[in-house]
Parts: sequence; C-alpha cells; structure tokens
Amino acid sequence: MTIVWQWPWAALAALIGVIALIVLTMALMPHRPANAANGANTADNEDAANTANDAHDGAITVFSLDDDRSGEQASMLMRRWRAWNRVAVALIALATALAIVLVARPSQIDQSDDRSSSRDIVLCLDVSGSTLPYDRQVIETYRDLVAGFKGERIALSIFNSTSRTVFPLTDDYDLVSRQLKDAADILRGVETQSDIDKMSDEQYQRISDWLEGTQNRRDATSLIGDGVVGCAAMLPGFTYGGSASGTGSQRRRAASIVLATDNIVSGTPSYTLAQALDLTKQAGIVVDGLFSGPTSGESDATTTDMRAQIESHGGTFLTQSNGTDVSSLVRDIESRSHAQVEQASHAAMADAPGWWTLAACMVVAVWLILAWRLRR
Repeated sequence: MTIVWQWPWAALAALIGVIALIVLTMALMPHRPANAANGANTADNEDAANTANDAHDGAITVFSLDDDRSGEQASMLMRRWRAWNRVAVALIALATALAIVLVARPSQIDQSDDRSSSRDIVLCLDVSGSTLPYDRQVIETYRDLVAGFKGERIALSIFNSTSRTVFPLTDDYDLVSRQLKDAADILRGVETQSDIDKMSDEQYQRISDWLEGTQNRRDATSLIGDGVVGCAAMLPGFTYGGSASGTGSQRRRAASIVLATDNIVSGTPSYTLAQALDLTKQAGIVVDGLFSGPTSGESDATTTDMRAQIESHGGTFLTQSNGTDVSSLVRDIESRSHAQVEQASHAAMADAPGWWTLAACMVVAVWLILAWRLRR
C-alpha cells in the first residue's frame, strides 16, 4: 500500500538538528596542529635512530607501544578494530536515519467496506408428517448461512394445525446457531421411514416435545394459510386483516418469509394461502416458497397452485427438480432475497510504523552486539 508521511516537516527539522549537532561536535573537538604532528613524527624518527645507535653501541634496547603495534598480528587486529568501528558508525547513522523516518509518521490509507443488512427473515416450516423429513435440511442450511450474516434478524416458527415460535426475531447468532443445531439433531431421526422405525422412546419424546403446540386443532393438519399468518405476525408492521401499518415503501427493514411446505391442507383453515399472501403483501413482506415433499408431487395441482400464488405475490418458488437438493434451493432463495444491504466505503489514515520500527530495532540490536565486541 502507498506510504503517506503525516509529519514530513518534523523529519526535516530532525534532519537539520542532527546535521547541526554533527557540525557543532566537530567544531568543539580539539584538533592536533599539523606541525605538531610532523614534529612528533620527527621526534619519533630521531628516537628510533638513537635507539638503533644505542643498540649498535651495546646499550639496553627500549621498546615503545609503537614498536608493539608494528608487528604483523597487532597490525591485523588494529585494522580489524578500525573496520568494525566504521561499521558501528554506519549502523549509528542508519539508526538515526530510521528514527528520522519514524518522526515523519509513516502512514497508509486504510480503506474498508462496511456491510450491514437491514433484513428480517422468518423460517416458516410445515411440520406435518409429510414435510417433516425435509425440514432438517432447511434448518441445517440456515445454520451454515447464519455464520455469514451481519445485521440480519432471523426467527423460526413451525406449524401444523397451529403455530409455535421456536425463537423470535433476533440477531444473537450464537443463540440462533444453538437453536438450529438442537432442531437439526432432533429431526435427524425422521428423515426416512427406516430412521423412524429405529427411533428410541427417548428420541420420540424429544421430537414430541419439540412439536408440542403445533397440533392443537382436531382433524386438521398442515393449515398453510394459518401458518403463514402466524409467521408474518412475528414481523414488525403486520396486522391481521385490513390494511397494514407499514407498506413496502414505509418499512424500515426488508422482511421475508421462507415457507417450506408441500401445500397439502387437511381441514378448514382460518386463512387460505391466497388470503395470507394478500396480507403479507400489504405489509411489504415477501414470501418465498420451497416445496418440501417428494419429487413425485411437484407436478400435482396443489404444488402448481402454490407456485402460481407465491410468484404472483412477488415471491420465489423452488422445487427439487433436476436433482437439486433442499440445501441448494435454500441458498438460491437466500441469494435472491438478499436485499436492503447497505455498503459504505470508509477511508482512514492509519499509522504504519511496523516495518520501519522493526528495521530500527534490528539495526540498534546489531550495533549493541558490535559495541560489546569492540569493548572486549
């Protein structure tokens, strides 16, 4: 990403300060006059000559520090010491340069897209005997989809002759995941007739407890219209009969119902499917339909009628034709219904000293090791 310097003037001021400090230090350092150095060299040469004459005269030979340094081993060590000193000076210069860079506050533009959805979803599942084996796949799919939700509120309602709320509208996705997992585990034993035959008394009781409250009317099952109205009542802005308090244009959050049923009604409902869909449309609620039944029933008149009514009210109706499983159908409905998603791009200046700080720390660490070695 492009690096931006927030305080370039501070780096310039720091650089000028460092240069001024170097110049001042060099000005205050004592300088050895050139003639004094030449005189010292002349004196050293005379001393060396005198020492040599004394050696010829048999006098005692006196060795100086310069004589010790003139050896091959000492010369090599001195050259190495001077080389490492130069490296140490270079490291100090590099560390200073990095410090000046950090003073300028290297930064980068942090761009991000915030996504939030203002959508309410009610899973409306027919739990009559003919559809119960398919409900688990719907629940399992939404259990996976919830992991990607952000801002959506979701609820689960099940119905047969009457409706029961499993959990109301919520964006507490931990709670939703737990509830959907429990429901999927409970329905695991009713996917096939073989599963039902192998069901233990404990499993049967768990299913019975989960379905309690959905069969409170005698001689009536799978009352689709009543189930849809019960699910719609969980959404804000819905009223029974007449006009709704919120229309599609007035509704602040998009609302949708995912209806999973085979549309086989047994009994006399309070609301037909057509009446229920009229009410939801007035309230600005979209109802998507998913045929939950055997593929052999997709061409039945009840299925065709359900498709026509849902599509005429602006919803999507899907079946398991062409080998498509329930999970794929749910994902298809979810992708088509993904409305009212608000995306906003945000850009912010964020400090990015990471690599510069790391480089400065490494340079200082190497210098410290070298300084310790030079002291030895």
